[in-house]
Amino acid sequence: MKPKEKKVAIVHDWLVTNAGAEKVLKALIDIYPGADIFSIVDFLSKSDREAVMGGREAKTSFIQKLPFAKKHFRSYFFLFPLAIESFDLSEYDLIISSSWAVAKGVKKNADQLHISYCYTPIRYAWDLYDEYTANLSQPKKLFVQTTLRYIRRWDIKTLYRVDHFIADSIFVQERIKRTYNRDSVVIYPPVDTQNFSYEPHKEEFYLSASRLVPYKKTKLIVEAFNEMPEKKLLVIGRGEEYKAIKEIAKANISVLGYQERDKLIRYMQKAKAFVYAAIEDFGIVPIEAMSCGTPVIALSKGGTAETVTDGKSGVHFHEQTKEDIIEAVYRFEKQSFDLASISKDVQAYNTKRFQGEIKEFINSFEV
Repeated sequence: MKPKEKKVAIVHDWLVTNAGAEKVLKALIDIYPGADIFSIVDFLSKSDREAVMGGREAKTSFIQKLPFAKKHFRSYFFLFPLAIESFDLSEYDLIISSSWAVAKGVKKNADQLHISYCYTPIRYAWDLYDEYTANLSQPKKLFVQTTLRYIRRWDIKTLYRVDHFIADSIFVQERIKRTYNRDSVVIYPPVDTQNFSYEPHKEEFYLSASRLVPYKKTKLIVEAFNEMPEKKLLVIGRGEEYKAIKEIAKANISVLGYQERDKLIRYMQKAKAFVYAAIEDFGIVPIEAMSCGTPVIALSKGGTAETVTDGKSGVHFHEQTKEDIIEAVYRFEKQSFDLASISKDVQAYNTKRFQGEIKEFINSFEV
């Protein structure tokens, strides 16, 4: 008699863009193509939905239908715990949460296995609490602080709902231990090393590509290159800082906005170096650059401290200051790099490796 096929639910925090976490989600869906997908909201564009979920739609929470949710769903963050707990997953055997916020808090029963692929404990409630509450007006600050304290308590209270944690880097593994006092295994995210292919012939420009939001520190990179007028920088991405970055960029800097994937790959392949200043949990984009044989100038903190080897695959700087970035660029130009080896070394981050490690880990538990 054929064994009963297990029912799988994949729970993702929210679906609004095709970024790093969505690349992980796509790889998980490819492992479990019959899984049902749950998310607080699903506002993906048609093209992103096709890329991430093969055109499928996620099962969403009540926040999906609240006023102005499409543009301002984050304003309902005080309702996120309630929203994630509203999903009835009682019919599923295996729950996989793809979580950097509240997905890990989904309800389960004793007979279900819940594996949480954790990008980080909730940033705005823990590590970035002070940053998120610093520049608010007093009434709003009081509301946000009260809400974040509630989310912290909820976050700890729901830990028992996770049977096993997977961290996306050693950096996050340490954060899970520090914040939750839980052990985890590290499985690095999937990187499309096949399409971000090696290109030995570089041109005389530096590249930065990311969402243009404050924590990515792209504005800081632009400020640094403003003081190096002889060096050309291309900036790819859209986000809330796009206008401000474009306004301060001097003649040696081109702010290109959003670029289609094929063009992004080509810029990655031709750049003499990729510049990245964010403290990342892992950081898929720098790996994509290295897969192209492009050295990376990156911060020696977070995920890039693990993936970029100073003097071999790029150059580290130690603080998020324009002075450190400038010094790192000049130091980079005094060194030579084996571009083929840079590309070869990061092939270990490929998607098949990720899927194999995930399946092996999950299959080691009876469901």
